[in-house]
Amino acid sequence: MSSVSSSSDMDEDWMHMLPLTEIEVVEEEETSSDSAEEVPRSVSKQRRVSFASIRRQRTLGTLSSLRPASEPIAIPEREKVPKQSEEPVSIPVRNWRIAIRKAREFVRNTPDAWQEFGLEKHETEKATRHRYNALRKSWLEDTVLVKMEDEPFDHGAMRECFRLKKLSNFSRSLDWNRASNYVAKRYIEKVERDVYFEDVKLQMDAKLWGEEFNRHDPPKKVDIMQVVILEFKDRPGSPLYHLEHFIEGKYIKYNSNSGFVEDEALRCTPQAFSHFTFERSSHNIIVVDIQGVGDLWTDPQIHTKEGTDYGDGNLGTKGMALYFHSHSCNRICKALNLTAFDLSNSEIANLERAQVIQTSSKTILRGSEEIVIDPRLKNTGDITLFLRQRSESPRNSPRVSESEDVHMMSSSVSPPYSPVNFLDDDPFPPSLRRLRSDSENSSITRGRVRYDSEMSDCFDDTMSPEEEAEHEEFARRQVSRPSCVNLEVNFRRMSLIQGQLTGGSILGEVHLEMAKYHENGRFAPQQGLNMLHEEEVDWDSAIFHLEKAAVCGVLEAIVALARMFLQLPHDVLEGAHVENTEENTNRGVDYMRMAAVAGDRGAMIYLANAYHTGSGLGTERDIDWVEATRWYDQAVNQSGEDEEGCYDATMEEPAYLLMAKEAELYREGGHGLEKDPERAAELYNDAAEQAMAAMKGRLASKYFMFAEECWGEMEE
Repeated sequence: MSSVSSSSDMDEDWMHMLPLTEIEVVEEEETSSDSAEEVPRSVSKQRRVSFASIRRQRTLGTLSSLRPASEPIAIPEREKVPKQSEEPVSIPVRNWRIAIRKAREFVRNTPDAWQEFGLEKHETEKATRHRYNALRKSWLEDTVLVKMEDEPFDHGAMRECFRLKKLSNFSRSLDWNRASNYVAKRYIEKVERDVYFEDVKLQMDAKLWGEEFNRHDPPKKVDIMQVVILEFKDRPGSPLYHLEHFIEGKYIKYNSNSGFVEDEALRCTPQAFSHFTFERSSHNIIVVDIQGVGDLWTDPQIHTKEGTDYGDGNLGTKGMALYFHSHSCNRICKALNLTAFDLSNSEIANLERAQVIQTSSKTILRGSEEIVIDPRLKNTGDITLFLRQRSESPRNSPRVSESEDVHMMSSSVSPPYSPVNFLDDDPFPPSLRRLRSDSENSSITRGRVRYDSEMSDCFDDTMSPEEEAEHEEFARRQVSRPSCVNLEVNFRRMSLIQGQLTGGSILGEVHLEMAKYHENGRFAPQQGLNMLHEEEVDWDSAIFHLEKAAVCGVLEAIVALARMFLQLPHDVLEGAHVENTEENTNRGVDYMRMAAVAGDRGAMIYLANAYHTGSGLGTERDIDWVEATRWYDQAVNQSGEDEEGCYDATMEEPAYLLMAKEAELYREGGHGLEKDPERAAELYNDAAEQAMAAMKGRLASKYFMFAEECWGEMEE
C-alpha cells in the first residue's frame, strides 16, 4: 500500500507540474446493450465536445480512472474568452474600403455603356504602352491587350477619337465584357512622333500640380486624367495613339490658353487652380485650358516663362497675361491665401460681371464668414513672415469644405498687408515709390492635407514609399511667390544678388506683355470688322501695367517710361502720350537713372549729356560735371550688355565721341569738376586712336591736335 500511495502521490505531484495544455474529453452517448458493437463509432455521434486541462480535470475529479464507469463526465461550462479584437483600422482606410466596395457594386450592377457598339467582336491587338513618371522624368514600357474601333466616333479641331477596350494586366481571364472603356486619340494631320510624347509629359506634369493643389485642402479636390501612349507595332508604320479613360458626363471648357472664360460655366475651382499654379511655382508656370467633366479634367495647357516647352500652345508670359486679364479672384483664391493680380480701375470694372457670376457658384467655404488671422502674423510688418507663412502648412490650420446650404459668404477680408522697407537704400526714387499699390491679402493659413489622386489601371500601381518621398520632395521645392507687385518688390529686394536691380521678374514681364496687348488692341472693344482706332485703346491701363513692370525691374519698361515722360520717341506704347510737366520730367529722369544703373548705355549717355548741359535734367537736379564725367566714362566702358543680358547693337554714339566730350570737361573745368589738362590730353589721344580705327581720319587728326594743345597747357 505504501508503495501504491507513494506512487499515487508522485503522480499527483507530477500532474501539478503539467502545463495548462488542453486535451479533448468526449462524453459518449448512452447506448443500449444491443448497440454495444457500435460503440467504436460513438465518437461520430457524440453529444458534446469540450476541452479541459489535465489540472482542471484532476481538481474536479473527472479523470476516468477516478470515477465510476456509470457516472458521466460533468465539466462545467468554461467562461467565454472574448475574441481578440482585430487591429484597429484608421478612418481613411475604412472609408477607402467602403468606397472600393461601393465601386465594385456599381461596376457590377451598371451596364456597359459601350455594349451596343460590339467592341468585343473586333480583333484583339497587342500594343506597347508608354507611361510617363512626372516625378522621376522617366518612361516605362509594357504590353497590353486592346480592341479598338476601325472608324472614329468623334473628332475635334486637331484630333479624332476611337472607342477602345483594354484588359487590365491583372485580369485572370479574357472576359472583354468586363474590360474598361477608353478613348484613343490621334492627330488628324500627320505630326512628329515626339509631339505625342510631349503631350503626355504636359498632362502628367499638370496632374502633379493638381495633386499639389489638393494638398492645400481646397473645398473641392481636382484630378487630371491619366494619359499614356499606345504604339501598335504590328500595324504599318507603328502608329501612336493617346489613351485616356472614357469620361461620362457633360464636357465643359472652363478657360482656355488665351484668356477665354466661359461665362455660363464660370466656377471658382478651375480659375483658382490656375492662379494657384502661378504662385506656387514662383511664376515659372501656369496651368490653363481647364476642361473636362466636373473636377476631372483633361487636355490642359501649361505656359512657362520661356515659352519653349509643352508644344505650340505654350504662349509663355503672353499667355499668363491673357489669363490674368480675365481672372477675378474668388473665395477659393482668398482661402488659399493667393494675392490679387494688379489691374487698373477700368479693368476691375469690366470684371464685375464675372465676380457676380462667381459669387453665385455653389462652392462655399464653410466657416469662412469670419476671417481668422494666424497669430504668427498678428501685429507684425515683417514680409519674411508673410512669405514663410505662404510656403508652410500647419496641420492645425482651419480647413475649408464644401457646403450647398450657404448661399453667400461674407465679403469681409483681412486688412491690406503693408510690408515695411528692409533695405536702407531704396533702389526706387521717392517719386516712384508711390507707384506701388497695396493689394489685399487674406491672412488665412491653409492646412495641407495629403490627397492622392485616384489611380487608373493605366498605371496599375500604387504609391510606394519612394514615390511618396518624391511627392514630398516636389512639394518642398515649390516656393510660393505672390501675384501682387507690392510684395514682389519686397521679395526681390530681399533676394538682390550683387546689387542687381533689374531682370529676373516674371511678374514684371507679364505686366509688360499686358501693356503691349492693350497697345495692340487685344482688349479693346471692337464691333464687327471695324478697324481699331487709336482712341479705342485703353492707354491708361496700358501705362498702368507698364509702370508695374518698371517697378518690378523690367528694363524695357523702365526705358520706355523714361523716354515717354521726357517726351522722347519710344518703342513700347508708341501711341501713348503724357503731359509735358515738370513733375513728369522729373519722373522721366528718375526712370532714366534707374535704366542707367541697370546698364542701359543709352540712359547713361542721356544722363551724361543732361548733367553736362542741363537740358532735360528736370527741376530736382542741377548741372554737375562730376556726374557727367562719371556717366561718360561708364558709357565708354560699357561692354554692350545690360543686366538682363541685352546687347546694344545700335551704338548711337561711338566711344570716341564720348571720350572727346569727357576730355572737353576736364580741359575747361567747372561745376564741381577740377581742371585737369593731363587727363584731357589722355582722353583726346585715346579718342583719336579709336577714330582712326573707325576709319575717321579727319576726326582723328582733330583729336590729336587737341591732345597736343592740352600737353602744351600742362607745360605752361
